[in-house]
Amino acid sequence: MKCGFLILVASAALSACASSRPMALADNRASHGHASVANVSAMDSQRDIVLAVANPLESPSTNAGSSLLGYAAPRYYGASQRAASTLAALKKNYGLREVAGWPIKALDVYCVVFEPPSGMTQDALLKALAKDDRVQLVQPLHDFSVYAEKSRNVHRYNDPYVNLQRGFVETDAALAHNLSQGDEVHIAIVDTGVDVTHLDLQGRIRDVHNLVDDDAATFNHDSHGTEVAGVIAADADNRQGIVGIAPRAELSVYKACWYSQAPHAGARCNSFTLAKALAAVIDTNTRIINLSLGGPADPLLNKLLGRLLDQGRIVIAAMPPDGATDGFPVDAPGVIVVRAATSEAAAPPGILSAPGNDILTTQPGGGYDFTSGSSMAAAHVTGMAGLLLYLAPGLDARTIHDLFLRSSKVSDGMLQVNAASAVEALGSTRNATP
Repeated sequence: MKCGFLILVASAALSACASSRPMALADNRASHGHASVANVSAMDSQRDIVLAVANPLESPSTNAGSSLLGYAAPRYYGASQRAASTLAALKKNYGLREVAGWPIKALDVYCVVFEPPSGMTQDALLKALAKDDRVQLVQPLHDFSVYAEKSRNVHRYNDPYVNLQRGFVETDAALAHNLSQGDEVHIAIVDTGVDVTHLDLQGRIRDVHNLVDDDAATFNHDSHGTEVAGVIAADADNRQGIVGIAPRAELSVYKACWYSQAPHAGARCNSFTLAKALAAVIDTNTRIINLSLGGPADPLLNKLLGRLLDQGRIVIAAMPPDGATDGFPVDAPGVIVVRAATSEAAAPPGILSAPGNDILTTQPGGGYDFTSGSSMAAAHVTGMAGLLLYLAPGLDARTIHDLFLRSSKVSDGMLQVNAASAVEALGSTRNATP
């Protein structure tokens, strides 16, 4: 098996997902020439697998009736003839049931989520497919989760709640705003949906992408993404609620996580939705990517993440609650990892600390509430990176990380990143450069 391939959604011209569950969805998808969103909440990480095959899209034939996709079967829209034939053979050979599929043009592969046949375990199927030369990558469908929880306990801007924003105050963000508010810096949030109707986010949302379902109402009702967006870029001086760390930044929201129907359940994502989101970001010029989520190591996602990092993107991720750094996305070299600052212990080497406890931020339905977790800490650093990029657009991830690390200050007994100090340190560095 050739290891190290990844998956993601392609551009609008070649985007597509094929599905056999249900068939009506697959048929409708093919007939319209684009992909509908699969029912990702029905995917089972305990059973389903992710498989990739080579998908070279060579120059089209000039024969009558041919197209950019050659004569590939319509159910594999976005697949080359070779990929479609290989997938059909694999399904027949192993008795696989297709759940969803999509092309990743950046990697020249076509990926499919498959369900093992009845009576065969996920592990057994993975071992068998790993020996098949037709398979570029095969792995379990992993689940991922966001890192936040509601807090049980409940200050010159005209926004009424600014002085209640612990992170904003402790990091001296208002002082940093004298030099930068992150004007037009483009930030991608890969998370749940976001309440785009929230008054404190008006004008801050550049575009939205739902990689989970077609439900706009659910998108606007998702809390975690709304919380992250508020910390990063809630509007300033609009007489509404709070102020974001980078209140003039522009946000692109990629919904890759969703809430289950179980009471008090947090949001979750999987390899399929996260890969689609990362692939979509690859096709943009976004410099900063916020990943306030995590889970197990994932070869597919790490390949896509590696591509983004190679392109000079600045990826900021939340440290897992257990402090482990051996899973996605914190295990990828070059990712800026952030934990919620605590007074109990020093951060591991290279890990940034930022405010993450009792953070007042935006909520769906136009409200505000306190929330805690490393997701909020990562959101603070994401906003601060936006402040720095406005001042110096050519900064790379390593420079930003080191700048935050050496400019961190003790606040309320805890060493944590400081927006004003980072902006000042950047100015000093630039002035010292011949």
